[in-house]
Amino acid sequence: MADHTFRELETAAYCPRKLYYRRRDGPPDVPDDVESIRSLAFDYERLLTDDAALLAAPIESAPATVRERLRAARDRLDCWADIVDPSARAVYLSGKDASGVAHKLLDTDEGPRPSLAFAGKPPEQGVWEPQTVRLVAAAKALSWERERAVDRAYAEYPAHGVVREIAVNARRTGVYRRALRTAASVDGPAARVDSDAKCAPCEYRENCGVRTRSLRSLL
Repeated sequence: MADHTFRELETAAYCPRKLYYRRRDGPPDVPDDVESIRSLAFDYERLLTDDAALLAAPIESAPATVRERLRAARDRLDCWADIVDPSARAVYLSGKDASGVAHKLLDTDEGPRPSLAFAGKPPEQGVWEPQTVRLVAAAKALSWERERAVDRAYAEYPAHGVVREIAVNARRTGVYRRALRTAASVDGPAARVDSDAKCAPCEYRENCGVRTRSLRSLL
């Protein structure tokens, strides 16, 4: 049985202290607005053609920008048909080290691939490191179940119309392995951090007791 969930590993890569509190309190419920954004990942074709649907959707970039990005993804990705109409949705995957849900399972001509939909804003390029860990965890679990290599995964940011493919390469696997070690080592509150950049959106900010230092104090 897998020792960790995909979400735990993502949290370990983001902030080990947050992982401690989540384990103590249990995983939070998924907010309705997050579910609404994730649902857009199954409605791309309508967003590309239906102006009213696009204007009513819970998007966070300008409608024209979302549509332009979706068109670019459609033209760029060979597996666009699988992204739009995946072989399975909300699939529970149980791997050797981690288990969790892949929002989409794509059975492409090149092999099976997981795709995860994220509610937040994407970076300028690539994928945020904690989300990379979650994607690699899903790919590794799928590989374990199918008994074959899974060398690609997809990150979707539906509120921004962004779909990105990542290679499950040695560097990303190394980041994933580091998150596994971190998750295994967390048995109490982790060390305090020196910057609050990651603390602002955290649900434990008020009660965490994280000691932060301002730029002025550092100078």
